[in-house]
Amino acid sequence: MKKNLLDYNFPEDLKTMSEKEMGLLTYEIRDFLIENVSKTGGHIASNLGVVELSIALHKVYDSPKDKIIWDVGHQCYTHKILTGRAAQFPTLRKLNGMSGFPKRSESPHDIFDSGHSSNSISAALGIATARTLSGNSESVIAVIGDGALASGIAFEALNNAGHIKERITVVLNDNEMSISKNTGGMSQHLGKLRLSAGYNEFKKQLKKTITGIPRVGEGIFSGLEHIKDTVKYAIVPGAIFEELGFRYLGPVDGHNIHDLIEIFSIAKLVEGPVLIHVVTKKGKGYITAERNPCKFHGIGAFDPETGETSGDTGKITYSEVFGNKLIQMAMDDPKIVAICAAMTEGTGLERFGNKFPDRIFDVGIAEQHAVSFAAGLAINGYKPVVAIYSTFLQRAYDEVMLDICLQKLPVIFAIDRAGVVGADGETHHGIFDLTYLSSMPNLTILAPKDGRELAEMMEYAHQLKGPCAIRYPRGEAADHAGICSNHKMDGKAEIMREGTDATVIAVGKMVTNALKALSAEHLENKSIELINARSVRPLDSETLLDSIRKTKTVITVEDNIRSGGFGSAVLQLISEHGLQGIRFASISWPDRFIQQGSMSELESIYGLDPDSIARKVRETIETKA
Repeated sequence: MKKNLLDYNFPEDLKTMSEKEMGLLTYEIRDFLIENVSKTGGHIASNLGVVELSIALHKVYDSPKDKIIWDVGHQCYTHKILTGRAAQFPTLRKLNGMSGFPKRSESPHDIFDSGHSSNSISAALGIATARTLSGNSESVIAVIGDGALASGIAFEALNNAGHIKERITVVLNDNEMSISKNTGGMSQHLGKLRLSAGYNEFKKQLKKTITGIPRVGEGIFSGLEHIKDTVKYAIVPGAIFEELGFRYLGPVDGHNIHDLIEIFSIAKLVEGPVLIHVVTKKGKGYITAERNPCKFHGIGAFDPETGETSGDTGKITYSEVFGNKLIQMAMDDPKIVAICAAMTEGTGLERFGNKFPDRIFDVGIAEQHAVSFAAGLAINGYKPVVAIYSTFLQRAYDEVMLDICLQKLPVIFAIDRAGVVGADGETHHGIFDLTYLSSMPNLTILAPKDGRELAEMMEYAHQLKGPCAIRYPRGEAADHAGICSNHKMDGKAEIMREGTDATVIAVGKMVTNALKALSAEHLENKSIELINARSVRPLDSETLLDSIRKTKTVITVEDNIRSGGFGSAVLQLISEHGLQGIRFASISWPDRFIQQGSMSELESIYGLDPDSIARKVRETIETKA
């Protein structure tokens, strides 16, 4: 064994290791992960849970010739170590550093860019089908969690794979968790399968006994298929995977390298689709993470000795403001119910669930179902509040459009993590919601400048007769109580500062940056009118047009991509009213996927920080109309 994990030449060195050496390697990898992720932050619990699984996969299969597709991908850290990237871990999730997810541009061992859940089986089936069409023979493996398996797209892929009988291996990493504790029928089914070792042992002994009968044993055993099935369903109720056309292997201890290597080696010999049920423990080997896997699912820098995170100000977050306000509203209105998709803690609904256990529904990683489920509740007089991260709500575009907006149902969408979210990068930034929601008829879209306004908007949305989306950012809630006007949220824009040289209209969290920008030296001699848009749709046309006519110069600032966002709506407003000679600029994210990095770094790079906003405002004022 090498003295330091960085001394290995992976993946080559793994191929020559004994099982004893691989067992010792698991300790080295876990120590390495805890040491490094405690400095950078990241998804620690899920990665600690798949160390042995990752080692066994790379021992048996020949990556990158054999294709390993990681569902979601946040559990790929050991995979990255075993494919020669240990030295890059100090840059994990940092600007221009190593991604916390598989990235095809980063390594040939990363077969498929991922970040959202449940698509790995579909991707693997497509890759395997292309392999067969090309006359090749490599193995294709999809590693999917039990939480992700409950999503609709995973079932669609299982159904198709069982039908076309393509040779793929699905590794079900069953740790009983997604982010929150798993719920639902699939979770219960897997619980029964975990206890089904007796069936596998019974089948093995039955075959051994009967086939041992001279001359007739094999024939008798073949004729007892229906008896075997009867026994199977008696011990393992609803063996769904075999009914879908998969050869089911397991459950196997996901922390036993010997058993994992053995079962993967068997799977390589099977023609057609195979599902291997691997049982793991999230946070394995780090007792603090084992005891609190939700906290350590995705975490910032932390003290490895205590598990305490650094930089916690103790100030209330937007998610907490949302959760606390919803409790108050639900105490007054028994028709309010809350819905989330495997994100009870992340969306701030944990206290609501403790207070109203019969009025909260965690549907698992099933955003489409969550929205249509809300529609059914709303049709029957309930007032659903659907709390989903911005990047994940886009998975339910069709359901928001047709099940909610078409029917004008009074559903509130609490869109958490709107805007850039930092180190998780392209797949997790919520910079598309204003664009994909603004095209939907009947939908009101609101964006609060601070925590107080978020609470007011929830009250406002509650009294509307149709659907409403409230989008707010990740992290600490801003507080502008001392500098804003006193009127409550009424759907109108808020003039926070009057001026004559230019109109700056800011959306949501960008109000804070705009306020700082207007205090910059660049603008010390300029008279700038600052408007908090509040309502992105419908626009408060009267307030905005009055200001634009006065200043003849308008700059919009939003935490969304440029195309189809708030700036586009204001520009359309100007055009529709025939205003001439107007200087216009849109400060927003460019129409591209934004890389990982801290929020302040990204805002500086793309011109959304206060200094950049100040310069853009001055340039626009000085530009000839």
